[in-house]
Amino acid sequence: MKRLVHSHRAKLLEVLWAVAATVFVASGAAAATPRIDESQLLELGFKVLAATTKAQQDWVRSLPPGQIRPMQRTGKKFYIYPDAPRNQIYVGGPKEYEAYVQLHPESKPGTQDAANKARVYRGKQDAAMREATGRDLSDPFLGASWADLGW
Repeated sequence: MKRLVHSHRAKLLEVLWAVAATVFVASGAAAATPRIDESQLLELGFKVLAATTKAQQDWVRSLPPGQIRPMQRTGKKFYIYPDAPRNQIYVGGPKEYEAYVQLHPESKPGTQDAANKARVYRGKQDAAMREATGRDLSDPFLGASWADLGW
C-alpha cells in the first residue's frame, strides 16, 4: 500500500515538472515576440480599418502577427499592423511610422539584417557560378556541337 502511494506521488511530481517546464518554455517564446501596444499606435496617428468582408478577414489573418509591415497603394507608402482577433488593421503613413520608430528604435529593421541577407545571396550565387565553371571546364567544346562548328 505504501509503495502504491509513493508511485502515485512520483507520477504526480513528474506531471507537475512537465507542466512547469512547458509553462516556462511557452512564456519564453511569448516574450520573444514583441507585442505592439495598439493604443500607442492610435496616439501616434494610426487609423483603424475594420475587415468587413470574408476576403478582408482572411487577408488580415494571413498577415504576420506582431509586426508593422510596409505596403504601397496607389503610389503611396503605408504601414500596417494586423489585429486578427478583432478583424482589423492599424494603418499609418511614413510620419506615423517614424514617430513609432522614434519611440521604439529596436523595432526598425536594421542594416545588419540586410547585410546578412546579402551575404547569403552572394554565397548562393558563388556556389552556382562555381558549379557552372566546373561544368564548362569539363566540356572542351563548351557546349558546342559539330553542327555548331559548321561540319
